[in-house]
Amino acid sequence: MARIGAALVTAAGLLAVLLVVVTDAVATPSDDRQAELIHRVKHDCGSCHGLTMKGGLGPPLLPARLADRSDGDLMEVILDGVPGTPMPPWRGELSEDEARWIVRALKEGLEP
Repeated sequence: MARIGAALVTAAGLLAVLLVVVTDAVATPSDDRQAELIHRVKHDCGSCHGLTMKGGLGPPLLPARLADRSDGDLMEVILDGVPGTPMPPWRGELSEDEARWIVRALKEGLEP
């Protein structure tokens, strides 16, 4: 019986690793799409957050400023906007994977 339990734990662990690998692979846009997303961040996001992402009408989008925010929270802001503010929703133009890529790129110091 202990052998079956150990086998199930091992199988569950391998499945979890596989899911992480597959999720990361699916979440990465193509090189061409990444270039389009960088352009969008520079021009669309930059119009409010500043062309150097140091802030303007909107807050800075620099790694130090974003470090304490979860990827999920930031994705929600990108995709659904912030009601009552100038921050628009981008869900109709960006997929969740693309929003996740933008969040990760900004947290790593994307230089548009």
